[in-house]
Amino acid sequence: MTEITNESDALPAAVEQFILRWGDMGGQWGVNRSVAQIQALLLLSERPLTAEDIAEKLSIARSNVSNSLRELLAWKLVRRVPVLGDRRDHYEAETDLWQMATKVAQGRKEREIDPMVAAIRDAMKHADDPRISPAVQQRLQAMHDFVNTVDGWYQQMLNVPPAQIMTLIRMGSKVVGLLKFVTRSGAKREGE
Repeated sequence: MTEITNESDALPAAVEQFILRWGDMGGQWGVNRSVAQIQALLLLSERPLTAEDIAEKLSIARSNVSNSLRELLAWKLVRRVPVLGDRRDHYEAETDLWQMATKVAQGRKEREIDPMVAAIRDAMKHADDPRISPAVQQRLQAMHDFVNTVDGWYQQMLNVPPAQIMTLIRMGSKVVGLLKFVTRSGAKREGE
């Protein structure tokens, strides 16, 4: 039996390619390919989609769609939205790219960085043990200082408006040049 598809329901080539590439990229970042593809489809969809719509457009199992949607909801990258006259759940993606990046960064920090910070803080409680060599104590202290600095920087960046961060990013090499200048000027003052 031959499956008949409606050509008007087929995804445009550019959208299909984006979904495929986004899925590949997700796989490289440790995200299930289906999860990434569903997010990409919803990101480019002009209207909220049901799980059935998603399964049909991506040709993936409905159960896979349900599990993937749960994960995307947990990451807050998609949300349920009501559609008048339809009792089914409809989903739409976060389309603000800055919000999307922030939510991913927050989720990854909670899952990957925060446990490391806690582990290093716990280790530092016992770092004065005489059985630990001064070199190891120094390494633990350096790691503790580093993760606390990065964690503090991250918390500060959450309070900076996205427009200012984008301006900083666009400045690129100019910021590096400014940092080199400031560093040289500070070193000269100290050496005077």
